[in-house]
Order: sequence, then structure tokens, then C-alpha cells
Amino acid sequence: MKLNEFADRISSVLDIAAYAGADSSMNGLQVGDINAEVNKVAFAVDASLATIHRAAGQKADVLFVHHGLFWGSSIAITGRHYSRIKTLLDNDLALFACHLPLDGNAVYGNNAQMAKKLGMTDVRPFAPYRGVNVGFCGTFPKPMTAQEIIARLGIRVNDTNFAVNCGERRFVNAGIVSGAGAGDVYAAMDDGLQLLITGESRYTTVNDCLESGTAMLCLGHYETETFGVKAVMEMVKEEMGLETCFIDIPLGL
Repeated sequence: MKLNEFADRISSVLDIAAYAGADSSMNGLQVGDINAEVNKVAFAVDASLATIHRAAGQKADVLFVHHGLFWGSSIAITGRHYSRIKTLLDNDLALFACHLPLDGNAVYGNNAQMAKKLGMTDVRPFAPYRGVNVGFCGTFPKPMTAQEIIARLGIRVNDTNFAVNCGERRFVNAGIVSGAGAGDVYAAMDDGLQLLITGESRYTTVNDCLESGTAMLCLGHYETETFGVKAVMEMVKEEMGLETCFIDIPLGL
């Protein structure tokens, strides 16, 4: 398969074009020779230098990431940015990035995948951003505590995780917005949801949560954004017949 064929197929499946006006990142193929052959694809959350080196070591032809190298403004190819791009080029390693489309996709997205793992029913779009879908909400198959949610998701928790109004409460429903979604707790309040599951906490939301009774469970930006990457990896392996590998470099946040 040629790189341009791979990029077109992934862009179509994840409906990248629909997010063009909402997402400042450069979704799609960021680095690569469109005529190169693709046999192996590495998947990761971040396009860090460590990730790029690991993908090159795995002899991958493409590195698919959630957080790419370009975020809507011009950036000189110097310093760390130069090192990342040079390492990609030196190893003939293409880079494909997918940010908000990978949060909001109803099949392969981070939030849809978490809802699926939690066995949610009545799943519907939640907390739209600039006119596009990002999160999902739904009802649990049975009332669940925060610890049961964590166990069901298989999330690796650490001292940076944060919870408010959780304790031993059993939740009937929740909204899910991966990554930096703490501000969407207000959408949860407006929708009458008991809980927001997200990645990072935000100081300015805590008193509002405490006073409203709405709970927030922050499970890590990195951890909540592995779900979509892994789902796309399985699709590429099963439907496109390419060799794949997952590169796990958690930042603990």
C-alpha cells in the first residue's frame, strides 16, 4: 500500500475533513513521501522524539499519533522541532496525526471507545466544540463507583489523578471527554449528568463541582487518549492487513 492510499483511507474513516474549521492542528499526513510503501504502522499518543526513535527502532514506515507536530501557527524547524523532523526523515518514517477527529469519532474515537468499554447504553454526542462532536455521554449498565469505572477501563492511576464528589457514590450516567476536558463539566451539569470522566483537572471547576454536586473523575490526559489510537491500530491490522505496534510512553499526567 502506498502512503497516499493509507493517508486517504485513514482520513476518510476518521472524517478528518469535518473538523477542518474547529481544530487548529494539522490533522492528516504531516511528514512523508506520498509514494512510499507502507508495510508497518506504529501507533502512539505523542509525536515526541522518544516515540519517533522507538517507532524507527520497530522499523515502522508510518507513525500514527494523536498529538502531532503542528498546532495552527508557523514554527521554525529548529531546536527540538528540527530534531523530531530530522529523525523522521533520516529513518524514512512518515507521520500521520489525528487530534479532535480521534476524540470525537463515533466508532474509533477515544470517548466512544471508553463508553463502549464501560458498557454504556443510550450513548449520544456530548459537549460539542466549535460545531463538531467531541465527547459522548450515556447510561451505565448498572450503577458504578469511580473505582469500578477505573477497573473497567483498565486505566493506570497515579498520584496526579484527581476526583471530586466521587468517594463511594454509585453513578448511573456520565459524560466522557478525554484529555483536557475538565471545562465540559458545565455541559454535564446542564445535561443533568452525575459525572464527567476526563483526563486533566482544572482548578477553576472544583468549587462549582462541589456546590452543584456534579462529580468529576480525572484519569490522566495520556491514559484517556490511548483508547482511540489502539482502536485505529486494530482496524489497520484487521481491515488493511498491515503490521502494527503500539508505543507506550506515558507522561504520568
